[in-house]
Amino acid sequence: MTTTQQVPGGPRTGTATRAARPGTVPPQAPAPPASVAAVLARLRALEATLPPADGIAVFNRVYLSVTEEIARRLGTGGFQDPSAAGELDAVFARRYLAAVDAAGAGLTVPACWRPVFQLRRHPGVRPLQFALAGINAHIGHDLALAVVDTCRALECEPAALASDFDRVGDLLTGMEERIRESLMPGPDLLDVADPLTHLAGSWSLEMARDGAWAAARVLWSLRGMPETAREFTERLGSGVGLVGRCLLTPLG
Repeated sequence: MTTTQQVPGGPRTGTATRAARPGTVPPQAPAPPASVAAVLARLRALEATLPPADGIAVFNRVYLSVTEEIARRLGTGGFQDPSAAGELDAVFARRYLAAVDAAGAGLTVPACWRPVFQLRRHPGVRPLQFALAGINAHIGHDLALAVVDTCRALECEPAALASDFDRVGDLLTGMEERIRESLMPGPDLLDVADPLTHLAGSWSLEMARDGAWAAARVLWSLRGMPETAREFTERLGSGVGLVGRCLLTPLG
């Protein structure tokens, strides 16, 4: 087995590649979605096939609701540059969907996603934990790389995406509280000593979002130094995965 690590625009981080045995046909992953509409179609298809209690299904429902709101705002003038914002959203989603496809093919998923996929059926992990760990992986790691990939595709600097990046961030922050409330098991919400309340309060989407923008700027500045960029990307994925592992501490 050989493992290829990703720098923005290259192979996906942490995705293992395996040679097919003679006489076998490697499983074909779906084509990467090229638009927000295609992203929505993939997310809805996953929702229809995943068991509701599966940890990936929990995150997928959250991500679907966020993407539906982004699509609505793209159609109503909610972004400064709808074309660039749509490109960023599609590129961003590809990283989550690539992790799903890798897991489905029996390949190693990126380090940032590994805890979610490994513990997706653990009975002691609550739905809110899966939602936050998925958001952590996608924002903390995937978003930074998606910004760089989008800048390469559009031949622009990260600053050109800053305004719409902030708009997406504000949307996510606004939805975060609703997500927490919908997945919190009732009275435990007010019990500060409850382990789930403690875990939920230990992670901040706003801080993850700020970290993603800072990481994107660092990666953009390293685009002429691929080895350094690769090392930075690997460390970023490992660090985000460690946070995810903590968020998924079994509570029962």
